[in-house]
Amino acid sequence: MLTKIPFYLKAAQVLLALVAVFYILYVGQSIIVPLVFALLLAVLLNPFVNFLTRKKVNRVLAICLALLSLFVVVFGVFYFIGAQISTFREALPELKMRAAALLDQGMAWFSDRFHVSQSKMDAWIDQKTSEGLNEVGGRVGSTILSLSSLLVLVFLVPVYIFLFLFYKPLLLAFLGQVFRNNQADTVTEVLASSKKMIQSYLMGLLIEMLIVAVLNSSALLIIGVDYAIVLGVIGAILNLIPYIGGVVAIALPVVMSLLSGTPSAALIVIGAYTLIQFIDNNFLVPMVVASKVKVNALVSIIVVLIGGAVWGVVGMFLAIPMTAILKVVFDKLPELNAFGMLIGDDLPPQSFLDSLKDNVEESQVGAEEKAQPDK
Repeated sequence: MLTKIPFYLKAAQVLLALVAVFYILYVGQSIIVPLVFALLLAVLLNPFVNFLTRKKVNRVLAICLALLSLFVVVFGVFYFIGAQISTFREALPELKMRAAALLDQGMAWFSDRFHVSQSKMDAWIDQKTSEGLNEVGGRVGSTILSLSSLLVLVFLVPVYIFLFLFYKPLLLAFLGQVFRNNQADTVTEVLASSKKMIQSYLMGLLIEMLIVAVLNSSALLIIGVDYAIVLGVIGAILNLIPYIGGVVAIALPVVMSLLSGTPSAALIVIGAYTLIQFIDNNFLVPMVVASKVKVNALVSIIVVLIGGAVWGVVGMFLAIPMTAILKVVFDKLPELNAFGMLIGDDLPPQSFLDSLKDNVEESQVGAEEKAQPDK
């Protein structure tokens, strides 16, 4: 005889499972992150590989050509940014002088406003500087570790992409053997929907990044901010990080405007970037990006914060597509449809809400009748 498990036991099991999953993701991030990145990029490059193979190109050669195309695009972006930064480096001494002068002005204003002596402020700055220098030794080791992990990521991702694309038939055959009979159709639908969603989402992000880069750079050039193009491109790249990247993107040109000695330009930059963010959030994202990923704003913010806590900045970027894949899986499995509805951005019809309200009221009336003593 089967016994029904109480709700609190189910909730405890789900909570323990979530803790175990996030612990594995956190501990194994050096292994899992390159695999996830490679899988997303392999799905993006797969149509190009299929196109070449249909043209009678050897599969290995087709994969190599796809990787070469990806390398050229990435190298071109970094070369452009590096060339712009090299010109910025030449003006770095002058910017340091402007920053020091701006800091002195700010300290003088603070001293006059709040009646704090200049000597106390200098002593406080010297103390914080010495504390920062004492922490440099510990941070050097962590920086070396992060650089080594970045090098591992750069070398491993292309290898993983090649292997994912080369062994794609083997992986599909494996899934076909594991999920047979009535499950095979569901798995096929999940894979097809996930592949289409990832390809559309990544292409949408690229299109959005290009448009935002043009808008940022044009606005900064019109305002007259130094190094407008590199700041506009960096702002567009940071904008790929949901919700948080846009704030950092505004801060960079504002600081540059303040260092240039034009506070009014900083206010104009804030206004221009606010307008660009409005256009991006209300037109570009809904039409180009969000139309491919049906994840509501509340869940998006939560998963971005969770991704940042588990995997850092990389986790913030990967949180949305991974959640969208989970939604595809939930929508295809009847027992998990409720979770798919919770993640999605489609509000239930009013008739459903009215029926739910009626059921709740009937339940309350029944409970009150049971609570009344028998006459």
